[in-house]
Amino acid sequence: MQVQSEEKFKECCQILKNGDFLQAHDILNSIIEEAIENPKIEFAVNCFSFWTNIIHQLDKIDDCYERAEILLTEWTNFQTFITNPKYRIDDFVLYCFKTGVFTLALQNYETLLNVQDFDQRAEICRKIGLCYKKIGQYETAKNCLAESNRLKSGVSAVIAELADCFALCGEDRQAKVLFREAFFIDPLKVNLSFLDSELIMCLIKKVEEKGYSGSTLQAWIPVYGQIFGLFTVKRQLRPQEVSKLRQEIYAAENEMKDPSCNTEYLTPRLCNLYFWIIDHYAMNREENSRINEILQRLKILDRVIYELYVK
Repeated sequence: MQVQSEEKFKECCQILKNGDFLQAHDILNSIIEEAIENPKIEFAVNCFSFWTNIIHQLDKIDDCYERAEILLTEWTNFQTFITNPKYRIDDFVLYCFKTGVFTLALQNYETLLNVQDFDQRAEICRKIGLCYKKIGQYETAKNCLAESNRLKSGVSAVIAELADCFALCGEDRQAKVLFREAFFIDPLKVNLSFLDSELIMCLIKKVEEKGYSGSTLQAWIPVYGQIFGLFTVKRQLRPQEVSKLRQEIYAAENEMKDPSCNTEYLTPRLCNLYFWIIDHYAMNREENSRINEILQRLKILDRVIYELYVK
């Protein structure tokens, strides 16, 4: 790449990271003849082919929340778009686009921070935290996600993203506690495409290698999180949580008796419920007979998971 073109490409990337897609695209167009020889420029051209029309459409939308939501949805679609074998992914260029997308989304979300409704503010704080996480400002992201959890506790997506932040900061023990919590509350509400830490990505990959995908993959993540030693940092359950856990086990076992039930979800869900009640009994030094009874029910439910769990 010629020196002048290289400087222009650096300028393009910096402006892109600031969220100004259209100006960055104009600069790239001035050196587009270099794309034939330079894989970075070629990949940037392909990425702009995805984003340019989307950014133009955003200019026609007045609602800041809608604009930001479109950016997050399209980021997920973009991740699928670049998996096409014809694209040679350049990590630096991809980083610039990610930073640009989430910076622009952040600018839109931050205009809404003064909403009065607690649930709405919790969701805005969550999305702001997600954006800060995606642009690498993990401590700020943690604070925003913690505030979202304070405003509305028990939201699995918030807890998973907070866990991701802790993992990205090297605080693995806290991350493991929170990941276990998030995937227990509702694994299907955790958006895997927004998780980045090696801690959880390695687990997701291992579960994918088992042949699972989509919502079934999400349902099996907490099971294999226990099997592979990721979801092994536990906490004491409150009495009302124990009561709720037993009720859910009872309901799930009854539902499993229905031949038309969704076993693809119910089987991993019940496995995870069994793990939690076993952990509760073990932490409180309950009689071994209680644990053995649950283990026998696990064995009947899924012998493979049973064998992996007890070995």
